[in-house]
Amino acid sequence: MTKHSKDSRQHILEVAQEIISCKGFSAVGLNEVLKAAEVPKGSFYHYFASKEAFGVAMLEDYFEQYLITMEQILTRKDYPAIDNLMLYWQYWLETQGSQEACGTRCLVVKLAAEVSDLSAAMRAVLHQGTQNIIARLADAMVRGITEGSLKLAPDTASATATTLYQLWLGASLMAKITQSSDPLYSAFETTKGMLIP
Repeated sequence: MTKHSKDSRQHILEVAQEIISCKGFSAVGLNEVLKAAEVPKGSFYHYFASKEAFGVAMLEDYFEQYLITMEQILTRKDYPAIDNLMLYWQYWLETQGSQEACGTRCLVVKLAAEVSDLSAAMRAVLHQGTQNIIARLADAMVRGITEGSLKLAPDTASATATTLYQLWLGASLMAKITQSSDPLYSAFETTKGMLIP
């Protein structure tokens, strides 16, 4: 694939993420994405074999970018791991708490229930992506335990990371239902209570 092809493919994925994070996967037609991306319809199938393959690629790209952001937050060298972890949760609160900017919303929250029953391939990407997020959180917790900024038993990092990730996914869903950031603030306080000695 040429650089131009990669750039065009990436542009389609980025435009699609913004639209789909607002409207959902099934509600968005390919024409809408291609029109917004200013890409001819015929070229879509040059990059993606089907809408499902496009959905898989979009989720893979989403997780790739999300994990880069996580790494930037969780591995800041001049801060203890607990500060990096709390900054990550603050980032989640700020990006998912805004009721105006739906284009920056978490695709896991938006699509998990919708596509998991429609596409085994997309569900598999969602599963692997969320497992990677939990693993990054667990790694940061292990660093915190090792350096002494986090008062958890060493063998509980993975379970704690899983619990907190699930807490925040649930809080994000409730924030959508209530159209309020209150569930996210509640999750933040619970997280502080679990992690800060």
